[in-house]
This record gives sequence, C-alpha cells and structure tokens, in this order.
Amino acid sequence: MNPLDLPLKVLRSLPSPLAFPLALKDFSEGLRARLETAAIPVPQWQPTYVDDSQVSGIQIGEVSADTAIVWARLPYAADVEVAWSSDGLEGHWHVAHAPQALEVTDYTTRVQLSGLPPDATVLLTVTALGLEAAHAERWIRSSVFRSAPATPRAIRFAWSADVNGQGFGINPEFGGLRIFETMRQRDLDFFVHCGDTIYADHPLQPRVEDERGRGWSNVVTLAKSKVAESIGEYRGNFRYNWLDPSFARFCAEVPQVIMWDDHEVVNNWSPSLNLARDKRYKSKDLKLLAATAARAFREYSPIPLEGFDGAGILYRQIRYGPLLDVFVLDMQTHRGPNSQNLQTESGPDTAFLGAAQVAWLEQALLASTARWKVIAAGMPLGVNVADGHDNDGCVKWQGVANGDDGPPKGREIELAGLLSFMKAHAIRNTVWLCADVHYTAAHYFDPELAAFKDFLPFWEFVSGPLNAGSYGPFNPDGTFGTQVRYSRASPVRAASPAAGYQFYGEVEIDPVSTCMTVKLCDIDGVVLHAEVIQAQ
Repeated sequence: MNPLDLPLKVLRSLPSPLAFPLALKDFSEGLRARLETAAIPVPQWQPTYVDDSQVSGIQIGEVSADTAIVWARLPYAADVEVAWSSDGLEGHWHVAHAPQALEVTDYTTRVQLSGLPPDATVLLTVTALGLEAAHAERWIRSSVFRSAPATPRAIRFAWSADVNGQGFGINPEFGGLRIFETMRQRDLDFFVHCGDTIYADHPLQPRVEDERGRGWSNVVTLAKSKVAESIGEYRGNFRYNWLDPSFARFCAEVPQVIMWDDHEVVNNWSPSLNLARDKRYKSKDLKLLAATAARAFREYSPIPLEGFDGAGILYRQIRYGPLLDVFVLDMQTHRGPNSQNLQTESGPDTAFLGAAQVAWLEQALLASTARWKVIAAGMPLGVNVADGHDNDGCVKWQGVANGDDGPPKGREIELAGLLSFMKAHAIRNTVWLCADVHYTAAHYFDPELAAFKDFLPFWEFVSGPLNAGSYGPFNPDGTFGTQVRYSRASPVRAASPAAGYQFYGEVEIDPVSTCMTVKLCDIDGVVLHAEVIQAQ
C-alpha cells in the first residue's frame, strides 16, 4: 500500500520516519554516559615486563700499574666495602670503603683502589650490608684481575661496541648476550667498549621478526618499552644489560675501558639534531637529554662519577706498561653540527674532537714513551657514514669523512692537523680501534694514495656489533688514502644477531718482538682476519 493513499487524518497519526533513529541515538548516548560515569574498565592487553630493580653486580675499570676503579650496583641502599690482596688468600688484605649505595645514584657506587703492585694478580671482594633491617644479609661478590705491568710482558685485550640495538635485545632462546661469554673465555687483560653501550632510543618489543621472518624474543622491561627521556629511563637502559648472566659475569671478571657514542643519548645526535618532529619524545631539548644521559652513563660505568678532571670529561689516557698506552677519545660531546661537512676553513662547525681534546691528544701522544699508542675511538675515520639529508636535500655526515675524495674539508681539516702534528714529531706506532658501523674491517691509511699526504701511514681496525642489527660496509673516503684490506658485513641491512654478523677484535702484543697482532673475530671467537704489525 502506498502511504499517500491513506486519509490525511490517519497519516498525521503515524510516527515520523526519523523517530526511531533519533530514539536509538538518544538511548546510545545515554548508555555511553552511564558507562563512563560508572568507570567500567575496558580490558587491554599489556606486555609482561621483567623487574630490573634488583639487578646487581660489580665492574672493574681504568686499571693501571697501581690503580683501578671498582664499581658496584646494589639492589638496595647499603654500606659498601672493597677488600683486595695481591698476596693470595692468606696474604694481607687492604680495605677501602666506597660511598654508600643510595637511591640518588640508583644504588651504584665506586671507589678507586691505589697502591696496587704492578703486574700483580689482584684478588677482590666487594661486600655490602643493607642500611635497612629488611636487608641485613651480606651481599658479596668476588673477582680476580691483573694490574698493568711495569716491565714488558705479553698483553691481550679486546674491543667492540653496540649492545641491544635495532630492536634486538636479550633473547634467552639465542643464549642472551652470548658474545660476552666468548670474550670472557679469552683471558683478556681488559676490554675497550667503544660506545653504544645502550640504545636509549631503541625500545624493545617482546617479539619481533628478523630479516628472514624468524621470530626473535626479547626480555623487556618498562624502561626499555619506550625511548629514554628521564634519568630513570636512561638508568633503566643500563640496568637492562645486567639482566643477562653472560654480561654480568664478563663485567665482574674482565676490566673495562668504557666510552660512549651516540645511542647513549639518541641516534646521530649533534647540535644540528632537531627532535621537534619526533613524536616519540615529549622532551625536545637535546641539551637536557644529553646531560641527563651523560649522568646515567657515568653512574653505570667504572669511571669517576663526575668524569675525569671533575668536569664530566670523558677523554683520557690509560698507561698499560712500557708497551702500551691507550688514548680514549670522546667523539660526541665536543663535535659541531652534522652537516654537508664541506667547509673550506676550520671553525666551530668543523669541530669533531674539538680544539681542547685535540690539543690534549697531541701533547699526550708526544709525551708517551709506550711502544704502541692505541687510539680508541667511537667512529672510524675513513668511511663515509651519512646522517640523512638537510633542508636543501643534501647529504649530512655523521663522521669525519664527507664523501669527497679531494683535499681536507669540514671535519677532515681537524684530522689533517692532528695527523700532520704526529708526522712532524715522528709519533709512530699508532693504531686506531673503532666501532659504530656494525661490521668488521681492517683499514690501512696510505699517504702515497691519499689526496692529503702529510701524515705517517697507520692502521685502523673496526669491529662490532656485540648484540645488535648488522649492516654495511660503508664506502671508503680517499682524502687520507683509506685502503680496505679486509671487510665482513651482513648482505642484509639490520640482520639479527642470529645471522652471525656479530664481531669483536682482539689485540696481542709480544714482549720479545714487540709486534702487535690484531685479530677480527666472530661471535664464536673464530678468527676471520689477522694483521701482524711490526713496531717502527
């Protein structure tokens, strides 16, 4: 029946066609209001976070012939005592008291031991007693390490970098951070950590897929579930590493020399980094983030809490007997902005190490009487490492090199000055050890093949990552004659640790021939490449 055929009186008595939809709308809005008033929770999936508050352990760092720093992280507030003996268990024990482990430093503390005899086997015991009645049981950790020699002896140490990056963290199914166990078994005098000790800007998910579509399971903590911004979140990134037994055992037994790179703060940070468009960060102030991160880095490293010289400085020299000095650089704090790096004159924008650090390094190298002078750096010198594009669409550069094989420009000007100084003063037997680029390589810098020739030839070795995505290699830059003598890298970008492209390097110095042997090793300790370098 057509409704229009009905009498008008009947039509007027029928409900409006809109009446039912409007009534339904009123009902649903009323129901929503009542539910919101009642605050009925909506079920949501939440990942299970591992509690990292109770992690604890010890580290040994900055070992010389007569000093060492002993670091500890306690699970609660405590008095901390450090005892050591170089005369065996039955010999005389020296006792030092570390500052109390309190919440203000996330229950970390450290003390510098002095008066160690050179080339001694030092027994170490760290004992803590909780300040609260609930923690009355003693916490005890022990270790053994060697002090630096005063006369020539064989030396063996390793270096690498990059822990828990590109979304790959501690995976119990993979054996955790297993490369640390490989290195621990090498009977090392010490280990040089070239940075990216954490990835504060790389949150972890409980499970991800690797480059082959295989599942990778991560231990995840609350602090590792987002980018780090607060002091608590940065500290949590460091605590995360201590959840792995291999890492904790390595730190307790192998003395370390630790530096930082970029991921302790945020990827590729420099004065030109702008976080305005990075929605992950509520805090956009890079200076504040860097200062907060630096504090957490110092708290969790076996170095002085306020850095060296009491001013937060991280570059320093470690004297390891007549055969070896290690010069530890800071390639982050003092750099100018990442740019096209093609300036033709030096200035604030071409700084990489910075004038003060370069002056220190020149004088320290000049004064060194060690046979070998190892320069430990975060980034390699002679490969082109890009940092995206600027507003004009031109490539910016993260390191020293700038993709231009001609005369020194940009940051290369600073390096050219340093290398010329070393040649003018006949500073020989220098070897650079680097990381950052997530592959392993041996580079020889040859002035005969370089655009800039005023330097003595030298070697640079690159190794990493320890537990992170692997990629590379990067193209060599010809300004300083970079010759790639060996390189091994993943053919697939950001391959997981399960792909096998995890690397560390090992250095041995023979006390008789004084030759240095540098080995590039994989996650299982297999030697992939070796160079024997004669001292000059």
